[in-house]
Amino acid sequence: MNVLLIGSGGREHALAWKLAQSPRLGTLFAAPGNPGIAAHAEIAGLDVTDHEAVIAFAREHAVELVVIGPEAPLVDGLGDSLRAAGIAVFGPNQAAAQLEGSKAFTKALCDRADIPTAGYVHATSRAEARFALDRFGVPVVVKADGLAAGKGVTVATTREEAEGALADLFGARGGEAVIEEFLEGEEASLFVLTDGTDILSFGSAQDHKRVGEGDTGPNTGGMGAYSPARVLTPKLEQRAIDEIVRPTVAALAEAGTPFSGVLYAGLMLTADGPKLIEYNARFGDPECQVLMARLDEDLLELLLAVANGTLGQRGPAKWVAQTALTVVLAANGYPGTPESGGRIDGIADAEATGATVFQAGTRLQDGQIVASGGRVLAVTALGADIAEAQAAAYRAVDAIAFPSGFHRRDIGWREIARDAG
Repeated sequence: MNVLLIGSGGREHALAWKLAQSPRLGTLFAAPGNPGIAAHAEIAGLDVTDHEAVIAFAREHAVELVVIGPEAPLVDGLGDSLRAAGIAVFGPNQAAAQLEGSKAFTKALCDRADIPTAGYVHATSRAEARFALDRFGVPVVVKADGLAAGKGVTVATTREEAEGALADLFGARGGEAVIEEFLEGEEASLFVLTDGTDILSFGSAQDHKRVGEGDTGPNTGGMGAYSPARVLTPKLEQRAIDEIVRPTVAALAEAGTPFSGVLYAGLMLTADGPKLIEYNARFGDPECQVLMARLDEDLLELLLAVANGTLGQRGPAKWVAQTALTVVLAANGYPGTPESGGRIDGIADAEATGATVFQAGTRLQDGQIVASGGRVLAVTALGADIAEAQAAAYRAVDAIAFPSGFHRRDIGWREIARDAG
């Protein structure tokens, strides 16, 4: 079976790596891909915003499944176009992808379906947003309403910080925001596969969104992650599925816009139980890297079951009994303006330690891998427990030479502190 993978980041490299292990796979194509993905797939020179070009390529190359990795093509309706052309897709249609594309849409759905989430105000003007700040006080959460590549959230601890976030959002071009009450608790990520009717739990993770050690500094798209998230106990996971995920899937189906793909629920584990922070309509990055490292079965079979609407015919997903941890190497300047073109050496040496290095923001320049984005590499390792996985990941990180980059040295610290008692 031929498969086309859409995307170019670390998430897509992890998906390509796992798909390439399937005995059912014929040729894996990727667009636009990256040098790491090219080790597993034929790179297709496609503009993924040109839906007709993607359809024509799929037909010409007998592609039977298109896997859409990032959020932007989903919100752009690429899934709708492919399905209308009779091509199977892993990833939701445009209407269902609004769960990620519009935080206001998700909040309104939570209201209708009585899904536990933070109190909020959907503000369409700066004045309205400032009234919301008066209502919630500080700390308060300020979110851009549209796609923001994981960086559109400010957890403001002072009124001045909140006002600054509003100034950015309601700048010269205007904008919309969701202002939320601050929830106390620990965050965890829950993933489920759904074909619009049936739901399959697909692992948990915790990530480190802040750029600095000890989870300090501005939010990023994620500086590292580990899986499983033991704080999301089986009891809490089932409660989150019953109270949050299942009502969401049912509400979208009842609206005539069923969600088919992976649903990523960002949860806050409060004293009152799990509450929804936000949804993503695709695998997380870098959470996908740790999930793929732990998955102990054929990813292609799972994605096909979702795309073909047969998810209910299969049993639970299978996982190795190990912990996975990934460390992101980012270019200097990230999450602001990252330094581009920095040379990267030692990836093979890192993988010789037993780790897997997933490439994200990389490109080839005169045969040399160099940085071409903010988050550049995701170095991923398995271990018997979180401490062993962390040690293995950092052994691999230390084998890489990336002078114009940086990384955190404390990924997994909270889980390790729990183990230490």
